Amino acid sequence: MLFPLPLTIMLYFQLVIMAGTVMLAYYFEYTDTFNVHVQGFFCYDNSYTKPYLGPEESSAIPPALLYAVVAGVPTLVITLTESVLFLLQYTSKDLDSREKTIVTGDCCYLNPLVRRTFRFLGVYTFGLFTTDIFVNAGQVVTGNLAPHFLTVCKPNYTALGCQQALRFISHQEACTGNEEDILRARKTFPSKEAALSVYAALYLAMYITCTVKAKGTRLAKPVLSLGLMCLAFLTGINRVAEYRNHWSDVIAGFIIGVAIATFLVVCVVHNFQGKLLLNDNPPQDNLSNTPMINLPRVESPLEKYIASQNHIAFAEVT
Repeated sequence: MLFPLPLTIMLYFQLVIMAGTVMLAYYFEYTDTFNVHVQGFFCYDNSYTKPYLGPEESSAIPPALLYAVVAGVPTLVITLTESVLFLLQYTSKDLDSREKTIVTGDCCYLNPLVRRTFRFLGVYTFGLFTTDIFVNAGQVVTGNLAPHFLTVCKPNYTALGCQQALRFISHQEACTGNEEDILRARKTFPSKEAALSVYAALYLAMYITCTVKAKGTRLAKPVLSLGLMCLAFLTGINRVAEYRNHWSDVIAGFIIGVAIATFLVVCVVHNFQGKLLLNDNPPQDNLSNTPMINLPRVESPLEKYIASQNHIAFAEVT
């Protein structure tokens, strides 16, 4: 099954962009390629003395659960919804006169179900990694301190000369606690959990609202969409309640997630308003089936003059 050259080039170009996005997110997340900004603090600053409730895995919403939900739930919902819509149209139309092969004409014509599903899921995956990159970049650049920073930092106030609470400490060697906990406590702005959760919730809510048009869903769609947004909001609340993020961190994460989801839905997938699944015929088929209209031919004055001259010349010859 061969694709035309322009389509093949665009496909490879999109794959390169996706691969670059994934690699950049990997370098931000799992390597020390980008050094975190070391932000100073004041001695005995009450903003950073909240209790430390343990590693992220002990949270009420651990990272493994969050990543599984934001990756698995939208994939499952979009795949099932597109399959159901395709089957409903498949059984409701007379397909005996339609061409149900994958290849039509001179170019590959992929199944509409496959094309729509991969398009929506591909854009969603791209946005998920983009959100992660935006968040990681903000955390690396700002180095904002968590509410429990001084608890895990364990600074030696006597050695630092903190006889006065207004003394500002700016060097990294001020902390004596666990290095991994300290590094994690320096990466809180914006909140990654808030950004990823609201991005997934908004993208899925807009997909359900724009795609599902069955009767009797006038209230079901808003309830489901608002329920998804409520779960994302509770995720941000949990981050603040466990002293892992400030309110400003969570709000910034919400803004990033909402902005990326809205941009992708409105400008990239155009509110999921793709072509109908079974009516998505190639343009040449539509043109070939359009009846030709024969209009009466109107003779121009120039043609009349030429015809009369030819008639006179023919009369003179004869």
